[in-house]
Amino acid sequence: MGGFNGYKPAVAMIGLQCVYTGLALFTRAALLQGMSPRAFVVYRQGVATLIMASIACFTRWRNPNRTSLGLRSFSLIFVTSLIGVTANQNAYFEGLYLSSSTITTAMTNLLPAITFVMATIVGLEKVNVQSLRSIAKIIGTVFSVGGAICMALVKGPKLLNTEFLPSKSLLLGIMGGENLQLGCIFLFISCFCWSFWIIMQVPISASCPDHLYSTLWMCLLTTIQSTIFTFLVEPDLQVWHLHSLLELGSCLYAGIGTAVSFFVQAWCISLRGPVFVAMFSPLCTVITTIMASLFLHEKLYTGSLLGAFAVIIGLYIVLWGKAKDLEEIKQDIKDIPKLEYDQRKAIQVLIHQSSKKSTSCTTDLEESLLPDKSSTYANEDGINM
Repeated sequence: MGGFNGYKPAVAMIGLQCVYTGLALFTRAALLQGMSPRAFVVYRQGVATLIMASIACFTRWRNPNRTSLGLRSFSLIFVTSLIGVTANQNAYFEGLYLSSSTITTAMTNLLPAITFVMATIVGLEKVNVQSLRSIAKIIGTVFSVGGAICMALVKGPKLLNTEFLPSKSLLLGIMGGENLQLGCIFLFISCFCWSFWIIMQVPISASCPDHLYSTLWMCLLTTIQSTIFTFLVEPDLQVWHLHSLLELGSCLYAGIGTAVSFFVQAWCISLRGPVFVAMFSPLCTVITTIMASLFLHEKLYTGSLLGAFAVIIGLYIVLWGKAKDLEEIKQDIKDIPKLEYDQRKAIQVLIHQSSKKSTSCTTDLEESLLPDKSSTYANEDGINM
């Protein structure tokens, strides 16, 4: 059992990638049946809110002295919910609707590269052109972005299956039926919004350390924001109707998957770190490509396949650079006790030397100020005589 426990995080992450694959496939199928992507976001976030609220109420009942949400924390969570979740999810599912499940899961591999660029801009990442780690992260970013552009613009010969023609997109007419390019643009926007969400976790965690509580508020605010956005864009109440068990099941599956992914990722990160979790993301692309070709009969172009490989290669190059950063940080942490020990020894030596010098100076001072004992004894002998 001890050996199996070491494989539990890997098994959990493989299972989570299967959950993501199911999300992409079921959602794609539901959208192709006529469900509105914007209504789907509302239902998804609503289910996730109910699940997170139940868990939060249970934890609050067991530990009532948890931190409360202040004005600054609420403001940060509101902005992050608006851009990092509401805009992200609407762009993501619009892109999924217009492109394919395979391209969508491949484009999400841009996330580490885009996050690296944004973190560098805001000062959370340091770039040193003389460091092999920094060069690797830059090259990986170029590979990932180039692969994504290849997926969007280069088609080449068609490898598999035929094309589905969506009919529910708001901007479908702009590209004249070329859904792939428009879908990739939405997925680009989704990745940037997602990276913004990741960057904002730093100030949110500092302001509200209770991640469960902040996640609950984020889900609730996203549900409200997405509902308002859907009513503004699609005032027709027909978009809210669920016409089949597939649409209902996809909404429930997406909401439950959101809650499950939160706990699984948090658990794996606590055991193995964020790099370990990110290493499994290309697996979702491979699984989705196979399943989508078999069950959804999605078309697959040579350019899309080559671009997906470039994105995955770039992802691993970036992750290699990040892994080297973590190794250096861990080495620095290991060196701290030795450094502190050396500092303590040096301080002890200095104190010892100072005490010796102080004793020596005191002795010299006493010898210079006090009369010589032999002369004193001689004088005393002379007087007594």
